[in-house]
Amino acid sequence: MKQVLIKQGKVLVEEVPAPVVTSGTVLVKVANSCISTGTESAVIAGSAESLLKRAMRQPEKIKQVLNIAINQGINKAINLVGAAKQATTIVGYSCSGVVIDKGKDVSDINIGDKVACAGSEANHAEIVCVPRNLVAGIPEGVGFPEASTTTLGAIAMQGIRRATPTLGETFVVIGLGVLGQITVQLLKASGCNVIGIDLDLDRIKIARSLGMDLSTASLSDDAISQIKMFTNGFGVDGAIITAATSSSALVSSAFKMCRKKGRVVLVGDVGLDLKREDFYQKEIDFLISTSYGPGRYEPNYEDKGLDYPISYVRWTENRNMQAYLHLLKDGSINIKPLIEQVFDINDADKAYGAIDSNGKKPVITLLDYSEGPNKEISRKIANPLYKPANKNKTIGVAVVGAGIFAKETHLPNLKSLSHLYHLEAVQNKSGANAKITARQFGARYATTDFQEILDDKNIGAVIIATRHDLHAELILKALKAGKHVLVEKPLALKQQELDQIVAFYQTDQTAALPVLLTGFNRRFSVYLAKIKTLTQERSGPMIINYVMNAGYIPLDHWVHTEEGGGRNIGEACHIYDLFTFLTGAKVKNVDVKPIRTKSAYYSENDNFVAAIQFEDGSVANLIYTALGSSTYPKEKMELFFDGKVLLLDNYKTLTINASKKPVVNTKVIDKGHKEELVAFANTILNGGEWPIPLWQQIQATEISFKVEERIRRDKR
Repeated sequence: MKQVLIKQGKVLVEEVPAPVVTSGTVLVKVANSCISTGTESAVIAGSAESLLKRAMRQPEKIKQVLNIAINQGINKAINLVGAAKQATTIVGYSCSGVVIDKGKDVSDINIGDKVACAGSEANHAEIVCVPRNLVAGIPEGVGFPEASTTTLGAIAMQGIRRATPTLGETFVVIGLGVLGQITVQLLKASGCNVIGIDLDLDRIKIARSLGMDLSTASLSDDAISQIKMFTNGFGVDGAIITAATSSSALVSSAFKMCRKKGRVVLVGDVGLDLKREDFYQKEIDFLISTSYGPGRYEPNYEDKGLDYPISYVRWTENRNMQAYLHLLKDGSINIKPLIEQVFDINDADKAYGAIDSNGKKPVITLLDYSEGPNKEISRKIANPLYKPANKNKTIGVAVVGAGIFAKETHLPNLKSLSHLYHLEAVQNKSGANAKITARQFGARYATTDFQEILDDKNIGAVIIATRHDLHAELILKALKAGKHVLVEKPLALKQQELDQIVAFYQTDQTAALPVLLTGFNRRFSVYLAKIKTLTQERSGPMIINYVMNAGYIPLDHWVHTEEGGGRNIGEACHIYDLFTFLTGAKVKNVDVKPIRTKSAYYSENDNFVAAIQFEDGSVANLIYTALGSSTYPKEKMELFFDGKVLLLDNYKTLTINASKKPVVNTKVIDKGHKEELVAFANTILNGGEWPIPLWQQIQATEISFKVEERIRRDKR
């Protein structure tokens, strides 16, 4: 399918794999999409900036790159800068079309329904996959072009709701672009008098034709005086700012136009250098309107489909969308005069060119997909830049999940291990991201469909780097298809999932079953290899103290949700594997002491101490905490045995008995990611023992389950 992408200030229309419908989503064949002039023009301008200009605007990014160079190496820092320079952006968040598929749990929308779509998945593309709560049915009598503006209509409507207009009040709308034009009409429909301000006389003329009462093309003192005359000297009841500018003059003028105890609502993106004297004496309320309404930026609402009860939240994102569509139907909003240009998707560059031209700029520009293909949907796109590898001596591998970790760690490592692997495919939910990543790292093709990977006989192994809740399901499918699997931790989130994986390996002990490796990479680092050697011949048990200064992650981050399983299962499992690796013994007992802070700022599994006793008599303690400082090393380990003390400092130095001369030291943090891939390949190519015995992978995972159960039990 075709999709609009932005790269280095240029508008591209590229073929990308079509999305696959998932739980809680709706698959839509797009008829029209609406270009958000302000937002998308800013994206184009930003992508055209040099890295130096971007760095000057975001100095914290420079610090971040320097830290990466110090801790992870100059090459990784250079790769990150190069990736930023070549970054491709997906654009579009308002479209309309016909439902062609839906998730099994979506019951109130049917295939063939005409719908309007909003949000980050409602891109400028021939086919989109959108969460249910961001899809609204189009009423009879409303066409696809008008319905494609629904997201913008919902944004304007939320601004109105924040302003709480009442019959007979007077409002000023500053900025008569698409949001301003819709806002004017919504205010008129609410029984208000409306004044509009814009520098563009053509836009003023359009707004006047749609019911606006008074207008001015300036923010001068004379214009403000004229507005006060219109309101009998009192000033307007409220002002809604829908313009976009870096200047703070708009906010200052809005305050000056208002009566005492008036209100100003900010919808657009403007400078906010506020002056106290502009609003203090008049006690003006200054309000921010967040996009389409309640539910915006809330994963439970947008991604998981959890709606707010109408008795408690009358107007959500979706209900705002529905209300706007019905206003289009009954004629209270007339959007047709605002749609000044419609371009075919293939001419998207011309559409954006019209927006950025120095001449008359259209209020609304749409993209049209009526000439879209009726052929079978393709979820696989070949990479024309692919260079065939020597497949007889290397492993064909697919990377499933093209997130940050895969692109910053696994894929660069695979590229450097071309004597062991050749990258066949990249699979990702986003077709654009899959294609961009496949092209960047030289994969044979990109796909959105995991089944393509399973059916491909050239692929011998898969690396699963998706969010945690998908791991177990994908592992089983890949194993049953005969693929070797390296899955990023955790192996599973629930005991039932783990049991299914174990059962797979118990079905047929005679067959050569695929290798399974959980990404417990620390045991493969040069540091743990040395520690294992030093402790191999110990005469008795040992004590291990491990501190993970994990740092704080906000509670709304996905790692804390059902997708992530929490930080104990999702991250601390690394250390449970490390303990298992060093002792080589089965677990005897697990004891956990969670820390309960008075504040709900921390997750219940952010801070705990786990003491694990092994059958060989060894005891391992993990202090896992989000209470510490980011200036302190993230990980430290002390290991006591046979009259010796080993100290591992953040995977950069290893010393014995506090000696000033380290036994091992590296310039950058070495946690064994590359060595893990080498071990995985060697087992596949040469046979022999697995890089991590299955029982040890299971034990590390089950320890995390026991710790989790004890944390939750303590809470009760």
